[in-house]
Amino acid sequence: MSKFDQIRPYYDTEVNDAIRSVANHPMMKALMSFTFPDTEESVWMEQLKKTHSKRDFQINFIYQAIQMVLKKSSEGLTTSGFEKLDKHTPYLFISNHRDIILDTSLINVSLYDHGLIMTASAIGDNLVQKSFLHALSRLNRNFLVQRNLGPRELLQSSKLMSEYIYQMLFRENRSVWIAQREGRTKDGNDVTQQGVLKMLAMASDEENLMEYFKKAKIVPVSISYEYDPTDMLKMPRLMAEANDEVYIKEKNEDFMTLISGIMGQKKRIHLHMGEILDAELDTIAREHDNQNKQIQALAQVIDDSIQNSYKLWPTNYIAYDLLNNTTQFAGQYTEKEKQLFERRLEMRIDIENKIVREGFLALYANPVVNKMKHQNV
Repeated sequence: MSKFDQIRPYYDTEVNDAIRSVANHPMMKALMSFTFPDTEESVWMEQLKKTHSKRDFQINFIYQAIQMVLKKSSEGLTTSGFEKLDKHTPYLFISNHRDIILDTSLINVSLYDHGLIMTASAIGDNLVQKSFLHALSRLNRNFLVQRNLGPRELLQSSKLMSEYIYQMLFRENRSVWIAQREGRTKDGNDVTQQGVLKMLAMASDEENLMEYFKKAKIVPVSISYEYDPTDMLKMPRLMAEANDEVYIKEKNEDFMTLISGIMGQKKRIHLHMGEILDAELDTIAREHDNQNKQIQALAQVIDDSIQNSYKLWPTNYIAYDLLNNTTQFAGQYTEKEKQLFERRLEMRIDIENKIVREGFLALYANPVVNKMKHQNV
């Protein structure tokens, strides 16, 4: 047994058996019927059962599913920055976190379209509790982040994951995607958790930590949705925090959020690949000899890249103006776009509740605030 068996995706030798074990599952049938609405079940079933590698499964099925998701729930995906990447080089993609499934799926679709190495991607084990979702995630080259552990187990789990990411990048020539923080942002503030970087650093055998991160070829990624399909679902947690209460998730909340994120309306989506971090790491190494300070500085560099390259939509500017009772960005949207956004606001939340209204608007407005720190928008 490999020490990574608990968290790794399937090996290709395991793929066909795994597919056959879930091929008749109602959720697999629903996924395939959604993806191939004009195809007889026997046709896609036969193709599924002939699949023997993760790559074939991703390209022939997941890629097609994401194209259908984009068609049904968005007005299209645009990308920028991919021309900087080399097709034979693995990268460590660290991105802001908007949606549990789509963030990494859209990156992989775009990498494939640009002829680049697709990623192995981190996913919380709390999201794949159902056996079907667990199998699907492993077929889709996800590796598991173990959640809800005690301090000692968390340390062991972090070390294992760090070693697994090291193996992917440096031994298997495989790009890796990881979110900059645990859990999706609830307030639109894209901030890197230093704990994520400390976990990544655990596998380093370099005396100079920044040399290790240089070798890993970190690429900050910004993902931006015109509409957040889960905006309304984030409000109960916001209310609990405002009232100093402990927020307790509903039984199927993660699953419902997952489905809402995939199928909810997003309008336009943009994905930007930032510059590969290099000279910035030399500067950090030169200016800080303390590892904690280095990690802190690296988190800031990643945040600066993500926030600066974040694509702002009319919804962001409208929310900023509504929240601040101003017309500062009126030139960035039309009256019709403003009316549509205000209608969304009225339909999705109780606008009489000041905390919820401000929280909802801040979710869209904070990327504008963050970009204003870096440049004149």
